[in-house]
Amino acid sequence: MNSSDRTPADLLRSALAADPARPLVTFYDDATGERVELSVATFANWVAKTANLLQGDLAAEPGDRLALLLPAHWQSAVWLLACSSVGVVADVQGDPAAADLVVTGPDSLERARACRGERVALALRPLGGRFPQAPEGFADYAVEVPSQGDRFAPFAPVDPDAPALAVGGVELTGAQLVARAREDAGALGLVPGPRLLTGRTYDTWEGLSAGLFAPLAAGGSVVLCRHLGQLDAEGLAKRTESERVTNTAV
Repeated sequence: MNSSDRTPADLLRSALAADPARPLVTFYDDATGERVELSVATFANWVAKTANLLQGDLAAEPGDRLALLLPAHWQSAVWLLACSSVGVVADVQGDPAAADLVVTGPDSLERARACRGERVALALRPLGGRFPQAPEGFADYAVEVPSQGDRFAPFAPVDPDAPALAVGGVELTGAQLVARAREDAGALGLVPGPRLLTGRTYDTWEGLSAGLFAPLAAGGSVVLCRHLGQLDAEGLAKRTESERVTNTAV
C-alpha cells in the first residue's frame, strides 16, 4: 500500500487504485449459510454510499461520535470505512446515550434507543435486505442507502491525527489505526496480497484488525466468518482450500 496513507479511507483508496476487481471482503455466516463476496470496487461503492448517507441525510460532522452496535459482518466493515471517510469516530459497542448517532443491528435495538440523535438500523439479512417493517424510531439502512451517490467527497478534509476509532477501551486516531494495522499485518505474517480467514468478533481491536484493517493495510483480503464455531474441522479445511486462504486468525 501507499506509505503516505494515514487513514483507513486512504488505505481503501490505495486498494481501489491498485486492483479494483480483486476480492476484499468475503463474508460467511455459519448460522445461516450466507456467503457474500465484495470486490474492492463493490466495497468502495458501499462505503461511498454510506458516507454520503452519513454526511448528508444524517448531518454527521468530523468529530461526531457514532455508536456502532453491529457484529462482525460485511456491512459493519462498510460502516467503519464510511466513518473514516467522513471523520466520524466509530465507537464500537459504545454507549448510545453518549453518542451523536447510533447504528445498530436487530439484536440491539432497545439499547440503541438511548441515543438522542439519528438512529439507523440494519436488518443484517442476506444481500443487504431490509426489515419487513422498519423499527419505530429508526431509519432502515437498506431503504436509505441505495439512492445515495456512488462517489463521496467530504465537506472538510479528514484529519489523520483526530480520533477515528474507539473499541474495548482503546481510542485511536486515523494515523495510529493505520500504523497499528500495519504492525498487526507483520505480526500475522501477512505478506503483500494475503487472504486472511478470521472468526474473531468485532468487539476488540484484535478482531477489527484481523477482520478488516490488517488485511487492508497489507494489500490483501479477508474471509470474515461469523459463527465460525458452528463449522467442524473438515468444513473449515474445505473453506480454507476453496477460498485460497494464506493466513488464519481464529
